[in-house]
Amino acid sequence: MGAKEPMIKPIAITMGEPAGITGELTVQAWQKRKERHFDPFFAIDCPARLKVVAPDIALIEISSPEEAAAVFDRALPVLKLELAEKPQVGVLNPKNAASVIQSIERAVHFCLEGRVGAVVTNPIHKAALYDAGFKHPGHTEFIGKICSDYTGEDVTPVMMLVAKGLRVVPLTVHIPLRDVPEAISGELLENKCKIIVQALIDDFKIASPRIAVAGLNPHAGEDGTIGHEDQEIISPSIARLKDRGYHISGPYPADTLFHEEARAQYDIAIGMYHDQALIPLKTLDFHGGVNVTLGLPIIRTSPDHGTALNIAGKGIARADSFMNALTMAQEMAKNRGV
Repeated sequence: MGAKEPMIKPIAITMGEPAGITGELTVQAWQKRKERHFDPFFAIDCPARLKVVAPDIALIEISSPEEAAAVFDRALPVLKLELAEKPQVGVLNPKNAASVIQSIERAVHFCLEGRVGAVVTNPIHKAALYDAGFKHPGHTEFIGKICSDYTGEDVTPVMMLVAKGLRVVPLTVHIPLRDVPEAISGELLENKCKIIVQALIDDFKIASPRIAVAGLNPHAGEDGTIGHEDQEIISPSIARLKDRGYHISGPYPADTLFHEEARAQYDIAIGMYHDQALIPLKTLDFHGGVNVTLGLPIIRTSPDHGTALNIAGKGIARADSFMNALTMAQEMAKNRGV
């Protein structure tokens, strides 16, 4: 007899903001499990609120991740997490923030313990969490802190967005545009490149990743006539990375880096600031983009959109991005062999 196939570990899905579209996304993904060829996943969520979203859906409460696979084909497995108050569609309630946070913590710890293959996080609403005492800049930083505390090692999360073959990383993320020139540095670019390359090798099986770097200024500074950062910070950093064997090029004018022919020349592009990297990606595929956190000891993906409080409960939420995040987490877990 041949050797048994290894057991596929389920994927953990977090609750996200219960007043938004998060329950709708989870339910839609389970309903399309066969069409999208999803491996087993389970929600760390409140069954009662999922039933409000989809009264006819089959739910089975589980007590551990290991129970998910056995019931997944016939019902959505839910690891029960109570909410302090019944959610009101479209209305934030800080009293439920503790459960939102706990759902993230439990999912990440399951992954760190090797009990799940990956974590897919539903969108959170930071304002509601801040009102409840949440002290992290965002979702990604919180997950990085959990991983750092668990492993005892410094973890540097790197946000990568993916859509239709385009991968982008913003060098600086959620900071005012006026602060970007001071925030960029050779050290920051070099550290992020190290994390990016290792992740593309391990999680995406790209043997020799090609990196293209956008300039900060128009025309990548035009030889120093439009700003000095491209010549004095970005170019020397790229040269040092080339000397270490990285397949990296730039800085390129950002307005010529994202057309079809240009995209064929690299595996990932690094923008200097949030919108420089994300506008091309969201223009290419507004509904389907995936947010992937690189640099973690676990696999974490999420949809590239927010909680959509304005359309929650109307039955019009699109789960494209969420389902793409599930597919990507599944593929990354297999590539990493977890």
